[in-house]
This record gives sequence, C-alpha cells and structure tokens, in this order.
Amino acid sequence: MAERAASSCPPGCGHESSVKSGFFGWIAEDLRCAVERDPAATSKFSVFTTYSGLHALWAHHFEHWLWKKGLKGLARFLAQVSRFFTGVEIHPGAVIGRRVFIDHGMGVVIGETSVVGDDVTIYHGVTLGGTSLEKVKRHPTLESCVVVGAGAKILGDIVIGAHSRIGANSVVVKDVPPQSVVVGVPGQIIRRKVSLDGRLTDLDHGSLPDALANNLKDLMARLDVIEEKLEMHSHHISILHLDDNDFWVLEDGSDYSI
Repeated sequence: MAERAASSCPPGCGHESSVKSGFFGWIAEDLRCAVERDPAATSKFSVFTTYSGLHALWAHHFEHWLWKKGLKGLARFLAQVSRFFTGVEIHPGAVIGRRVFIDHGMGVVIGETSVVGDDVTIYHGVTLGGTSLEKVKRHPTLESCVVVGAGAKILGDIVIGAHSRIGANSVVVKDVPPQSVVVGVPGQIIRRKVSLDGRLTDLDHGSLPDALANNLKDLMARLDVIEEKLEMHSHHISILHLDDNDFWVLEDGSDYSI
C-alpha cells in the first residue's frame, strides 16, 4: 500500500501531491484538512475518532490497494464492511486524491471509475454515479479543490473543473469548466469572474446565484420598458411574481396548504 491512488488523479491545487508519504502521513494530512474545513471540529483527536467520512476514506485506500493487486473479491467485501460502519459507499476501483474531506458522510456513493482530485470537499448525500452499462469510464472526474454540496448528483463520464462549486441537490450531467458554480436541476453552469488559486477551498454555500429567476426578472423589467415606450399599460397583473427580495408572492389573496 506504499503507493496511493493520488498518482492517477488530476493535477492538485499545489504540487504537494507529487510528494510520496506513508499511510500515517496521509492520515495526518486528512486530520489537518478536516480541522481547517469544519468549524465543528474541536480537535484532531475528536476528528480521528468520530469522523466517519475520514474512516471510509482510510479504509478505501487499503481496499483500492487490494483492488490493484487483483484481490477484487476481498476488496469488495471490505468495502461493504466499511459501508456498514460508516454509511459511505466507495467502490474499491475509484481513485481518490490527497486531502479529500467527506463531511458527515452518510449517503455518499462513489462509483467504480470515479476519479477525485486533491483537496476536494464532499458533503453528505452526494452521488458520483455512472450512466453506461459498458465496462468503460462511466463515472465523473472531479478535479482539484472542487466542493460538492449536500445531496448533489454528478452523473456520467464528465469532468468537473478545478475550483468549481456544485450547489446542494444539483444534478450535473455535463462537463463543468474550472472556476464555475453549478445550481439547479439540471445543473445550470455559471462561470465565475473571481479566479481562485492554490489550495483555497470555497465553502460559501450561501452564494449560489439563481440563473433562471435573475433572467426572468430582467425579462420582466425590459418588457415594462417596452410597454412604457409604446404607451401600452397592461391591465394584467401576474398572480405570482418576484418581489425585490427575490421571494415569490401571491397577489390573489390565496395561500398554499400542505
């Protein structure tokens, strides 16, 4: 197990992935990055003993080593044992880079031909799934420093570019350029103006633009300008519209019941 899967991963955010370190060195890296990325972490000891996402990753490194050595049956069996105890399912064939952090972990599924680069952060409920019945590369590749929000589904042999952020519950089915934000179902790709370098991880999940709502508001504003120029004042008032705070408002006095 002296060689880790990271050697097959996409380029890292820095050049540290080219430095080979032992298994305990990898554990130390993972503990350090967990403390950096999770404000709830109180100490490295608590992370070491209670973070099931890291436990699943550490088990996967051994299972992946067995897989490469041809002991695929044993690797699959141990992966199922790890899944039972951690709630995280990682196929032994998946390639996982360095300093990957799976936060909370429960419900994460990473398929056989998935490739996860260095410094990636994955939240609970994420699926890296396949879309082909052929024995080919059919799962996603996440380049370095990608953040995948809770419940997101990334499907097929696609590439998520470095420093991209996938919004919670998004469904991504096509390639995402580096430095992008993806929101919605299906995922709407929004290129970012801000360039992120190095190993910087963007965890600001509150900054997820609503592409459809913003374009709808712009279209309505332009229509108002056209009607004003043509001196056409429509008597029609939309029953459901966006207010200044981007909240949908019902104007007919009714309400939704649950």
